[in-house]
Amino acid sequence: MRRILTTATLALTLAGCGVSTQQEVEMGGQYAQQINQQLPIITDPEVNRYINVLGDQIASHTSRADLDWHFYVVDSREVNAFAVPGGFVYVNRGLIERTTNMSQLAGVLGHEIGHVVRRHSIQQMQQAQKANIGVTLACILTRVCESQAAQAAIQVGGTAVFAKFSRDDEREADQEGITNTVRAGISPQGIPEMFQILLNERSRSPGSVDAWFATHPLEEERVQTTSAAIAQIDPAILRTLTRDTQNYQAFRQRVRSLPPPPATRTGN
Repeated sequence: MRRILTTATLALTLAGCGVSTQQEVEMGGQYAQQINQQLPIITDPEVNRYINVLGDQIASHTSRADLDWHFYVVDSREVNAFAVPGGFVYVNRGLIERTTNMSQLAGVLGHEIGHVVRRHSIQQMQQAQKANIGVTLACILTRVCESQAAQAAIQVGGTAVFAKFSRDDEREADQEGITNTVRAGISPQGIPEMFQILLNERSRSPGSVDAWFATHPLEEERVQTTSAAIAQIDPAILRTLTRDTQNYQAFRQRVRSLPPPPATRTGN
């Protein structure tokens, strides 16, 4: 009951004067706990170590380096990534397997970190408060609602509340991804490269990347915009940045060598 009341208080705060960092972290921690119970999270120690080292390398150069960041790999063939408030970032195995170099995954992590840095989820929830999102939030963050609808929201990566951002939010997160990968010594070229990989796959096999495009508005314009932003960076700086490492290729191969992911639950 105390947890329910705490969550309700946080939800009501969204309509008031704002959410503090402490409240954001508490909210995100509760939500992450639910996600980790519902989604198949990879527990391989080497995979977890690498994703957290890479994620921390990027997050430590942001304006929110003080957060206790956590990075998880979801054991799913679907291509997707998402973040929840407070510094919890998830990337699907299917996305990692489609990368060809480290800068591409770093760009995805940098983008999702950017959503947390800009507090896009908090802003989204404050706007949605007018539509009674407090009830939905309490349902998702606690076990008050055990309906298929609530569970499905978690199973698809929190798309109901945290994963679907506006095009402006996506552009801001792209810029954060560029800025912070560069600060971390990683090439930002992986950002438009990853976009192009996903666009190409959508052309060949639309169904395989539906999850990504459902929650990340992405067209050729974003490839052009991010490429143009990178072109403004001093070429001498770009030449010093890391695009790939042997450690990354070993990590990618380890992910690919894991047992097949569990069958996706349909909720029917």
